[in-house]
Amino acid sequence: MSWKDEVDQIAERRRLAVLQGGEAAIAKHHDKGKLTVRERIDAVLDPDTFDEIGRGAGEAEVDENGNIVEFSPANFVLGFGKIDGRRVVVGGEDFTLKGGSPTEAGLRKSVYAEDLAVKYRLPLVRLHEGAGGSVGKSKHASLPSAVFNAPRFRSVAQAMATAPVASAALGAVAGLPAARLVSSHFSVMSNSTAQIMIAGPAVVERAMGEKLTKDELGGAGVHTKNGTVDNAAADEPEAMEQIRAFLSYLPSNVYELAPVSLCNDPVDRREERLLEIIPKERRRAYDMRRIIKSVMDEGSVFEMGRGYGKSQIMCLARMNGQPVGVWGNDPKVLAGAMTADGANKARRFMELCEVFHLPIICFVDEPGFMIGSQSEREATIRHGANAALTSALLNVPWASVMVRKSFGVAQVAHYGPDAYVLAWPSAETGPLPVEGGVAVAFHREIAAAEDPDAKRRELEEMLAARQSPFPRAEALAVHELIDPRETRPMLARWIDRVQPLLPLLLGPASFAIRP
Repeated sequence: MSWKDEVDQIAERRRLAVLQGGEAAIAKHHDKGKLTVRERIDAVLDPDTFDEIGRGAGEAEVDENGNIVEFSPANFVLGFGKIDGRRVVVGGEDFTLKGGSPTEAGLRKSVYAEDLAVKYRLPLVRLHEGAGGSVGKSKHASLPSAVFNAPRFRSVAQAMATAPVASAALGAVAGLPAARLVSSHFSVMSNSTAQIMIAGPAVVERAMGEKLTKDELGGAGVHTKNGTVDNAAADEPEAMEQIRAFLSYLPSNVYELAPVSLCNDPVDRREERLLEIIPKERRRAYDMRRIIKSVMDEGSVFEMGRGYGKSQIMCLARMNGQPVGVWGNDPKVLAGAMTADGANKARRFMELCEVFHLPIICFVDEPGFMIGSQSEREATIRHGANAALTSALLNVPWASVMVRKSFGVAQVAHYGPDAYVLAWPSAETGPLPVEGGVAVAFHREIAAAEDPDAKRRELEEMLAARQSPFPRAEALAVHELIDPRETRPMLARWIDRVQPLLPLLLGPASFAIRP
């Protein structure tokens, strides 16, 4: 007796599974400029490395002889694969089946994704396009979850505490998939095809009376500005490239160190343009991103969250091949002042670096917390204090380069414990910027002067001279006062010194309660 009939059934189910929602559904999907989930998985992984899990999951109809009449595969595709030769877990909704709204088997596979990432301590890549629950009819009644089942989001949280999680929104993403999308260390959305929503336009119009398109409700123009996602991509292939780039800076899990790359950029490179990049006129802005790119390994800077908390710049980069987190102020936006959004952005970035043991390099030009009525309404001081306390609790090596301003309570967040501090000759430090200090401390003297404006300028120039970095260097309040052209060589030597400290950080991170 042979098992050939049953084996043939297995083969037939596998054949039907990769047909997804059928030719017509796939063609319709392609007509919208979208890849199918299987094409997306192939795009993000190294070629021919996908090892699928649960291909036979789904709903089958058989005749009286046990032969397959119809097979509808689970509308979540899941498996292992490799990115740059390193193993990952990858999965995503199949929008060609039920518009990505989960079938019972599809939901089970989607929940299993985090379990696999935790068990095998592997990075998790989620490729989202779909919704949460549906009120449609099902041919198979199912029982509600038992009261003793583990909370669904426990494994989501455990995955983030264990390994890098990167997610992409590649179409309409709502409900549970939207919540899982943002439960990531890095998220990106396709500018041309994606929207992220708690609920779609029909539900919003019925409940709230707001008539909006999907893009108006949750397009990239909304969510890259409010911090829901980190980055936007022009299209799906670029989104995949961003995920691959992000993962290249991180270890596979918290029990490993980030991979160090071969560096062809000389560590003793002295960038001449740094000598003149800071204007002598204190109120003139300059390009902080140009400084960052000039100092870090050539071509290694990967910025995240540019559209959100714009006064704070957050990047992953490399210094002599070692992955690092880079934080800088953007003097072109609110003079670099820390807003509530900027503080939240900084706090989240610091936590990312702490969890995955990345040294932090901070280029400081911080005038303080943003002031004014809007800043007060946004609870800036609470969020700013949260960022300051986060930096104080970190264990990763930290280097700060005082480029220009370093004032107020907000400056505290830019210096981690035992920070290696370098100062440029353009650095200014103090309890608050000269202009604000003069306005508060000398308002009567200025008002009584024959020429108030001239008196104000005189006092500002006098106090600005006192904020020179030279006295700080003399008092060992900074480690070194340096020629800006020395920044890369000095930081490269620091990176070399801290290498023995990194293995001591391995394992899960923990954070105390903060404001």
